[in-house]
Amino acid sequence: MDRNLYSRLAAAFSGSAQATPFAELADGRILTYRDLDKASARFANALVSLGVRPGERVAAQVEKSIGALMLYLGTVRAGAIFLPLNTGYTPAELEYFVGDAEPAIFVCDPAKAERLRETAEARGARLETLGTASTAQEPDGTLAKAAFAASSAFDTVERSDSDLAAILYTSGTTGRSKGAMLSHDNLASNAFALRDLWRFTSEDVLLHALPIYHTHGLFTACNTLMAAGASMIFLPRFSLDEVIAALPRATSMMGVPTFYTRLLSDPRFSRELVAHMRLFTSGSAPLLASTHAAFAERTGHDVLERYGMTETNMNTSNPYDGERRAGTVGFPLPGVSLRIADPGSGEEKQRGEIGVIEVMGPNVFKGYWRMPEKTAMDFRGGHFITGDLGLIDADGYVHIVGRAKDLIISGGLNIYPKEIELVLDEMPGVAESAVIGVPHADFGEAVVAVVVPEDGVALSCESIGAALRDRLASFKQPKRIIVVEELPRNTMGKVEKSRLRAEFAQILSEIQASEPK
Repeated sequence: MDRNLYSRLAAAFSGSAQATPFAELADGRILTYRDLDKASARFANALVSLGVRPGERVAAQVEKSIGALMLYLGTVRAGAIFLPLNTGYTPAELEYFVGDAEPAIFVCDPAKAERLRETAEARGARLETLGTASTAQEPDGTLAKAAFAASSAFDTVERSDSDLAAILYTSGTTGRSKGAMLSHDNLASNAFALRDLWRFTSEDVLLHALPIYHTHGLFTACNTLMAAGASMIFLPRFSLDEVIAALPRATSMMGVPTFYTRLLSDPRFSRELVAHMRLFTSGSAPLLASTHAAFAERTGHDVLERYGMTETNMNTSNPYDGERRAGTVGFPLPGVSLRIADPGSGEEKQRGEIGVIEVMGPNVFKGYWRMPEKTAMDFRGGHFITGDLGLIDADGYVHIVGRAKDLIISGGLNIYPKEIELVLDEMPGVAESAVIGVPHADFGEAVVAVVVPEDGVALSCESIGAALRDRLASFKQPKRIIVVEELPRNTMGKVEKSRLRAEFAQILSEIQASEPK
């Protein structure tokens, strides 16, 4: 029985008329589901003609385009393994990914071909190119030319549930990046679960402004959309003007918190503009409770926040019906088991107690590429140890309180940065905050708070410190408060605390010099 992801999605969207729009492109072109089937077949044929065999990897560092999406589907149809790479990676970083994954083909932007040719060929990969402006009349890149010259008929290669469909590399903030191996069933099961949970139908039009080298934009958005036979407005990137112009034609939008804060900053974003919308979802980084409240007040919509990661796709979601509780990520998805465990012993915690989040289900990856020891370390009793710290409250909502690696241990006491950040974020004039630990000779680590002021506000570190004294135990209070214009973030909007720790590591000497001897 064929369990290829594409076959399962095609069986779902074939219920829509083949002339049903799949994607409205930025240049006004409309791609139908019939076009999708033919275009993905052309890419599958092109890959096979270039020697790609089932189980081999196809790596791609290309800008967002409909061609890049068809490359993904064509790779899956050919039974190969898709490896999307962040467009921000440098040639030096790409050397590691290409060397580790050993793809049969490495696809890049035509403008980068000469710089990356040696990187690909030195590691046995054939270099092909794919640009963003391809049409049948003017193919952009060598792979685009091969695809447009290929047949639009292709018999999708049969795959089993456990065969790999994709490898996504983790961000590698600690140690070297790890390739998360995702199977056809990992991706398909999550797509159909989200379709049903979030009530997507063929009547929906998704506003898509996310990148597609990441779980959120590629799998959560595109796979769920196809599982419903729905349509999308496919924007090359988030542009405030383009998103506001497109919203009247959409019924749903998936975004990261930055999308929603930018929309709220624009007076054109009004209740009337989105009165017809059905659903706004947010993920990839925590949505501040204040942003959730401001969005609801402005629009009448409660943003639905959910929780996922590269290794697991989506794990939890706030309910479609019922309270979408700010500051939480809702409940485990159907079929997903989630528990809170003691990081050391693995003993399950009680409701309200903080521990490491562990998950088990059809969404959970098959392990790390060529890292059996690391894979074994990160599974316990069949559950994947996520590395995220959280708790389950009395009503069953899951709360994320931080990453285990961000836990601060000061004087032998555990300090959860999120607890301090929530207090800071409530303070007048504070837009957002990040709490980190820096090395300290006596305590092991010292608490440092980095805060961003609201526009036009001059924050006083002394007054913030004074306000914290009545709110937090003394061992949790920051030994230094630093005001910055903005927090460093990765491309998905997550605050990069590793960069903050590196930047402010030198503050240790200042902290200790100021302490009583």
